[in-house]
Amino acid sequence: MNPKSLQERLGVFSNLFVAIAPPCRSRVIVEMCWRSSRRYLPGGGWRCCRSPIEGKNLVGESNNERAEIAINEQGKHNSADEAFRWLDEVAIAQADALRTTLEQHVGDRHLVVLQDFPDPDAMSCAWTYKLIAAQYGIECDIVYAGALSHQENIALVKLAGVPVQRWSMDTAKTKDFTAYNGCVLIDNQGTTSQLLSTIKSAQIPFTVVIDHHKLQEDLHPEFADIRPHIRATATIFTQYLMAQLLRIDPNNEDHIKCLTALMHGLRADTNQLRQAREEDFLAAAYLSRYYDPQLLSSVLQATRSKRVMDVIERSLKNRMILNNFCIAGVGYLRYDDRDAIPQAADFLVTEENVHTAVVYGIVHDEDEDLELVTGSLRSNKITLDPDEFIKEAFGKDAQGRYFGGGRSQAGGFEIPMGFLSGTNESKEYARMKWEVFDIQIKQKLLKLVSPKDNPIETE
Repeated sequence: MNPKSLQERLGVFSNLFVAIAPPCRSRVIVEMCWRSSRRYLPGGGWRCCRSPIEGKNLVGESNNERAEIAINEQGKHNSADEAFRWLDEVAIAQADALRTTLEQHVGDRHLVVLQDFPDPDAMSCAWTYKLIAAQYGIECDIVYAGALSHQENIALVKLAGVPVQRWSMDTAKTKDFTAYNGCVLIDNQGTTSQLLSTIKSAQIPFTVVIDHHKLQEDLHPEFADIRPHIRATATIFTQYLMAQLLRIDPNNEDHIKCLTALMHGLRADTNQLRQAREEDFLAAAYLSRYYDPQLLSSVLQATRSKRVMDVIERSLKNRMILNNFCIAGVGYLRYDDRDAIPQAADFLVTEENVHTAVVYGIVHDEDEDLELVTGSLRSNKITLDPDEFIKEAFGKDAQGRYFGGGRSQAGGFEIPMGFLSGTNESKEYARMKWEVFDIQIKQKLLKLVSPKDNPIETE
């Protein structure tokens, strides 16, 4: 890729956010219109839409001027061929390799496994994989072991009809895994799913692994597409669509809903495109031709529950700020409210003079009678790597697995409580147990945040 800056290469791509961040009232095609950017593209390999507005410079010379966006409501003529030209060599090669893999598994049945608490990026990509695989006669079941608790995730499943199933560990024990010819991991590499050990015990081969996080565990799948430099797995799957692994039918309701879910997943994992890179913008441009803005708007308007607001309130009361880090423990949470923790971290990181927020609590799984210390990190500090920070802070378990990790500007961790896990019949005992874990988590974090200080005093 030519090392020219994004501003030179993509001209008005920043205006794509203006076009699709607040969903439009009707489906339109947002075409990137920059008049001369092609000269930066080696060999003319990347093709840009021409502006229908002749004689106008679409990139404003003043910071106060907004570039115009050409809205073309005519047919999607030659859109597939045009989008294919936007792909780089790696994307084309990976799409061809996935096509070859699927051709070798015609008529199979795949178990698509998501992380325990799937997000829009994971669910939308799994649905896309299901649609692509169906062309090869491959039947797919999309499963997760945890829960959907974030209001937008619940709304996405209900309104778009995302075909996901919850398999608790008890449910998984009743399943006949011999019915599956392969396992597919999407937006994870098995380290965030309780189902992985069961799948390994059932000796289901790993057929496909597609993720945008750093390599975590080498499962030796037949096909792997792991690209940490890309902000969202939805971008990778959109590139598969651009490579025509699935012919999009604008009249197919499932296609439109799935691409709307992909748009939501891409926006969610790029912080509403504010952290997007070139590939993400190109993917969003492609999806903008098909997605349903009214459906996306309905998903985004999902309201927070009272329990989520209570957790955010607790994080505000309990927070401590040191060296621009905000650290907050929120006590005990129900398993179904686990997604309130990252929402609290999202809120705290917006405070003045705070660049990184870490929120954690003890999550109680009533089905398994287990407790976990679960936490989320959010950061807007460019030089802070959440993946390295969390791994250095909390280390590994007895099997050599890290307790957490991250991606650009976000991360999370989950630490089993072992012998101390379980129901707390005594309020006094529950309080003491929380205090012990609260102090321990803070000590781990403060060794990195302020290694020369010892802000926590214990008697």
